[in-house]
Amino acid sequence: MPRRSKRRRERRPQQRKDVLQIHGGYRERDFRCVSCRLEVSQNAPGTAHRNHCPHCLASRHVDRKIPGDRAEMCGGRMEAISMSVRTDGEWVIIHSCFSCGRLSANRIAGDDNPLTLVRLAVRPLADPDYVRRIRPGP
Repeated sequence: MPRRSKRRRERRPQQRKDVLQIHGGYRERDFRCVSCRLEVSQNAPGTAHRNHCPHCLASRHVDRKIPGDRAEMCGGRMEAISMSVRTDGEWVIIHSCFSCGRLSANRIAGDDNPLTLVRLAVRPLADPDYVRRIRPGP
C-alpha cells in the first residue's frame, strides 16, 4: 500500500466566474439552442430581441404577439422553414412550431450564418415539392 504524504496540499483559490448559479450556471442573457445546443447570447446586432440561433436558425416558441414579450406558454421547438422580405426591404425568417403548428416571422440578426440563410432562401428552388411538404394544401 502506498504511503500517504503527511504534507497537505494547499488549495488554490477558485477563480471568479461570470455565471448565475440560480439558472443552472448560465449567464443571464444567454440561452442554449434547442437544435444544435450552441450557447447563444441574446445580444445581437440588428435586433433587440433575439430568439433564434445564429448558427442553425432554430428557435423556441416564446413570443406571443409582440417581439420580446416572452408571453407564449407553448415553448415548443420552432424550425426555420422559409424566408420573406418585408415591404421596407427587411428580411425575416419564417418559423413553424413543432408543438402547436403556429407560424411566426423573426427578423434576421447581423451575426446570423450567411450560408444557412442562403440555403434557407433557395430551398424551394432546389426542391419544388418542399413547399407542399411543409404546408399541405387541399
